[in-house]
Amino acid sequence: MMAAFILSALPAAPPSPGPCDIYASAGTPCVAAHSMTRSLFANYSGPLYLVQRSSDLASDVVVVKEGLAAVASQDAFCAGTNCTVTRIFDQTERGNHLNRAPWGGASKHSERGVNAARHKLSVGGRTVYGAYFEGGMGYRCDSTWGVATGNEPETMYMVTAGRHYNGGCCFDYGNAEIDALDHGKGTMEAIYWGDSKGWSRGAGDGPWVMADIENGLWAGKDKVEASNTPITGAEFVTAMVKGGSNGFALLGGDATRSDGLKKLYEGPRPPKYQPMKKQGAIILGIGGDSSDWAVGTFYEGVVTAGYASDATDKAVHANIVAAGYGR
Repeated sequence: MMAAFILSALPAAPPSPGPCDIYASAGTPCVAAHSMTRSLFANYSGPLYLVQRSSDLASDVVVVKEGLAAVASQDAFCAGTNCTVTRIFDQTERGNHLNRAPWGGASKHSERGVNAARHKLSVGGRTVYGAYFEGGMGYRCDSTWGVATGNEPETMYMVTAGRHYNGGCCFDYGNAEIDALDHGKGTMEAIYWGDSKGWSRGAGDGPWVMADIENGLWAGKDKVEASNTPITGAEFVTAMVKGGSNGFALLGGDATRSDGLKKLYEGPRPPKYQPMKKQGAIILGIGGDSSDWAVGTFYEGVVTAGYASDATDKAVHANIVAAGYGR
């Protein structure tokens, strides 16, 4: 008589760390984490974004399932009509959610939300949607908790579309003024992606990762920063800005390549930008005063407390690559 063997179920593997777990372990915790595509913490299973359909103005929340956006509910909810993204939720406990931006000093009107189904892509083998900005669109949170103010250090990144950009002002994600008005040099600090040549520029013809630090998009401290080379040919781009107490850094590269991230600039700020006078709001797709002429695509991004180390930058980029944008 053969003995019967019962195979016990193996314990489920713990979820992989997300970018915010990496930042937290390095002492630069996320104070805001926004994504259209995936969870940015290992154990996050809450809402990603809110959609509103035009037919009856009803709303539906897109949540995380197994680490990625569960968009089947969105597809069903929006079938036969158009849906707009009205909020992108903050995955941290701080509640720094991004809502459609109100009236601003440059736009003089409230901003439209992006079409929720305009841009479909694959991440990690599953279909999700990105936030596709076509001008006149933007989000902001003017009352935040924990975001750097004054000359406090911070780090931020976003994953954006490498081939969707223009020279308009300003496709930004990051720290801005709390009243959507231009308060002068150094009153904001955000990531910019595009090929604007109106203030500073990198080498070649762009596009570049630059810092919007108000009244100027800067590729470094000089009008032309040769070290800041354009990122061309990449479908998905990792863009980073690190703001220190006495300088800043810019990093960028192909978000699908483990060797893609490059330090584009690290050093002093341009003249008259030190010390910084950051105010701590968060913007997406617009400038600090709601300048809304730029186009671009947003997939995910975070803002942290503190100036991340080079090793942390590389670990976060590796995490983005492992997420599988385009796969």
